[in-house]
Amino acid sequence: MNHEFTIVVPVYNEEDNLKRVEKELSDYIRIASKKTKILFVNDGSKDNSQALIEEICQDNPDFTYIQFEKNCGLSAAIAAGFNNTDTELVGYIDSDLQTAPEDFNLLLKEIGAYDLVTGVRANRKDSFVKNMSSTIANGIRRSFTHDGMDDTGCPLKVIKTEYAKNIPMFKGLHRFLPAMILLQNGSIKQIPVQHFPRIAGEAKYGLWNRLFGPLVDCFAYLWMKKKYINYKIANKG
Repeated sequence: MNHEFTIVVPVYNEEDNLKRVEKELSDYIRIASKKTKILFVNDGSKDNSQALIEEICQDNPDFTYIQFEKNCGLSAAIAAGFNNTDTELVGYIDSDLQTAPEDFNLLLKEIGAYDLVTGVRANRKDSFVKNMSSTIANGIRRSFTHDGMDDTGCPLKVIKTEYAKNIPMFKGLHRFLPAMILLQNGSIKQIPVQHFPRIAGEAKYGLWNRLFGPLVDCFAYLWMKKKYINYKIANKG
């Protein structure tokens, strides 16, 4: 049976998490509602992540990887994952596993009627500062995009690949994935998912990335929305 769903896993200096990622995603593959494979995107890690990724992929036929020459950021890693996907559906999850792979089945249940389904982190297990900055950033983003989404930073999403590959990515755009699907006249939905504290490794984003960075990115989104080209071919001869 051919794979139907690719889970993109961006990795940057996550050597302490990767063996747990292997176990959790291997467990999920066994219960997945669609035939699933994993694509690691190593975003120029400086620790032992690449050696562990290669070991994991050698031991598991449903795991593959791509490796960047240098660190390019989360948006670039997600874009590379989307562009190197050959299944009908693509999703992504962070390698810190603060969201549960098993919840992909909740999103997959709805994806037939939508073009993107995203999780909303219920009862978030983050610090007060992190939660508050995300709440403010999401409010600012909604006022610019009018996408109706409460938690676009949730690292658990499923997208129809044809839409994912048409997203013009720029740094910070991972926060605007639902809005970019709407620009393609696609449909989106959000569903509550589980959220857990980070067990190992360190968060890669500070207050600037969570609050002020998204504000700057909103203006980039508005520029892109104005310039975005959206067309459908009616016929070919």
